[in-house]
Amino acid sequence: MSAIRMAISELRRITAGRLPVLAVLALLLIPMLYAGFYLYANGDPYSRLDRVPAALVVEDAGGTDADGNPQNVGEQVATDLMESGSFDFHRVGAAEADRGVRDNEYTFALTVTRDFTAALHSSADLTPRQGVLVLTTNDANNYLVRTIADTLTGRVRDSVAQQVGTEAADNFLTGFSTIYTKTQEAANGAGELADGAGRAHDGARELAAGADQLASGQRQLLGGAQQLAGGAGELSSGAGTLAGGAGTAAAGADRLNSGAGELATGLGTLRDATAQLPAQARELADGARQVADGNAQVAEAGDRVAQESARLAAQLDAADGTIADGLRARGFTEEQVTQALAALAEAKQPLEQGNARVQEVSGRLDQLGSGARQVADGAERLAVAAPQLGSGIGSAADGAGALRDGAAELSGGVRALSDGATRLSTGADALATGAGRLVDGERTAVEGTDRLADGAHRLDTGTGELATGAGTLRDGLFDGLGQIPNPSPDVRAATAQNIGDPVATRDVAHSRADTYGAGLAPFFMALATWIGGYVLFLLLQPLSRRAIAAGQSPLRVALGGWIPAGLLGVVQVTGMYVVVSAVLGIVPAHPLGTLAFLWLVSMTFTAIVHALNALLGAVGQFLGLVLMVLQLVSAGGTFPWQTIPEPLYPMHLLMPMGYAVDALRHLMYGGELTGVVGTAVPVLAAWFLISVLLATLAAHRQRVWRPSTVKPELVL
Repeated sequence: MSAIRMAISELRRITAGRLPVLAVLALLLIPMLYAGFYLYANGDPYSRLDRVPAALVVEDAGGTDADGNPQNVGEQVATDLMESGSFDFHRVGAAEADRGVRDNEYTFALTVTRDFTAALHSSADLTPRQGVLVLTTNDANNYLVRTIADTLTGRVRDSVAQQVGTEAADNFLTGFSTIYTKTQEAANGAGELADGAGRAHDGARELAAGADQLASGQRQLLGGAQQLAGGAGELSSGAGTLAGGAGTAAAGADRLNSGAGELATGLGTLRDATAQLPAQARELADGARQVADGNAQVAEAGDRVAQESARLAAQLDAADGTIADGLRARGFTEEQVTQALAALAEAKQPLEQGNARVQEVSGRLDQLGSGARQVADGAERLAVAAPQLGSGIGSAADGAGALRDGAAELSGGVRALSDGATRLSTGADALATGAGRLVDGERTAVEGTDRLADGAHRLDTGTGELATGAGTLRDGLFDGLGQIPNPSPDVRAATAQNIGDPVATRDVAHSRADTYGAGLAPFFMALATWIGGYVLFLLLQPLSRRAIAAGQSPLRVALGGWIPAGLLGVVQVTGMYVVVSAVLGIVPAHPLGTLAFLWLVSMTFTAIVHALNALLGAVGQFLGLVLMVLQLVSAGGTFPWQTIPEPLYPMHLLMPMGYAVDALRHLMYGGELTGVVGTAVPVLAAWFLISVLLATLAAHRQRVWRPSTVKPELVL
């Protein structure tokens, strides 16, 4: 009997009757139901997280942004979460949220603390602290929800951090622009300062030159004041001499007055003594000539005094302008110059009055001299005409009376001249004293102008250094200006965005599973294939006892026992593939390759389970369940297999399910097929061959019956 005939016989046996057929159909549906319902239930759970209730507590009191505008980041976070649809968020209070998480009304609670906005802006005040999001979970509600909520909180944190970082970077770059603008203003100001310092330096140089000129002029003014003091001394001396001469003239005028009186008396007597008239007339002519000469000397002295007084007054008037110019040059205000000139004018007033009196007395002395000459000439003529004088003696007597009266007036005028000369001497003394004080003041002024010139030279040197330093400052500011970033608003916004979110992720997927269910499909399809192969031997006999009893070849008996399971397994995975791809929409990238590989996986798994049942019986059937559990935890179906404990590494490397899962991922997601053909297929083929050999060994061993064969110790 061939293996095919043995397989057909076994299939007929398990389909003989309605219930066996239904049982076979149920067994065929197990992989499809297992993989189909599980993948259907977990196809895309993340798209339905909006049905998961969660509490959202916003206690944020808000704050102000960098521009002083009110801001509440907590409310923005709440709005974004409510609009995102990530969970079914409910805005509640803190107590209600805590109670809801405890009572499983909410799966978790997210709390935005009261100082959230203030903390985010605290770095601007150099008191940095972190804004806090409080996540309240209860693993009694659901463990995975906590993991998902942690991810959501991390995304919220990253989003807020990006926003705050972008705002901070924008303020930082805006500060650079402000620094650039202010530095530019400072550079422009430094340029103006440099220009102004240059002009100040030029002005200081001119000031120094002017101060030198002022000092030179002040020395000249000192020389003039010294000359004025010398002239005032001479004037005082001349005024004293004039006063003495005026006193002498007054005494002579008194004598003239007395003589005129005597002349008048003598003329009276002359009438009686005309005999002596010629001699007396000669004496009179000689005396008159002497008087005339004396008066001429007095008049000449008066003229000299008058000329000297007029010259002194003119010099004093001319000195007003020089003194005023000197005072202005020394920095006196116009008001101070006016006051000084007024004081000088008041000091000169007695001198001017004395000069006026001197000029008046000089004129009278000239008149006196002229009158005296006339008298002398008359006396001379009298002497000449003495013989004829007799007749005119009466007239002479009258003229003598007039002379006496004129002499009286002359005496009064000369007395006034003496008084004026005395006052002139007093004023000249005061002028000399004032001129001495003026010399002292001019010496002080010379010292001040020297100090002014020295300070002006130092100012010239300092302004030169200031101009040089201002130029260096200007050049340095303009050089530094080019090193200060001054981005445009668009560049600043892009830079701030890049600083706030410096790293962008770009997914480069060589292959991709569209949904969570698609990602788990390779694992659960491989697991369902094992389960399908396992349950088949609840109905199928691993080995044909008739064929063994007939002495059939062990290999033929082993293949005859496996072929029905292999065929039914192919039917199982084909149905499962149709449901997964057509009904659930998980379409493989390599449809025919995926289906062919599932056939290979099914045949291998059924061969393994067949070998265990054929070799060990009920114990082998139990070991099939144990191997399923071991492969379930070591195949790396959900997490990468490297995350399993290290003692399970050998299990992953030896068991076939891990290779089946990896190969199905490449076939379904469009990955490289080198590992499928070069690794997975040979490993599964090796397991298949080993399993057939073990089943053949079992068929060989069962050719000899033992007591355990007739009555097994354990029947499942």
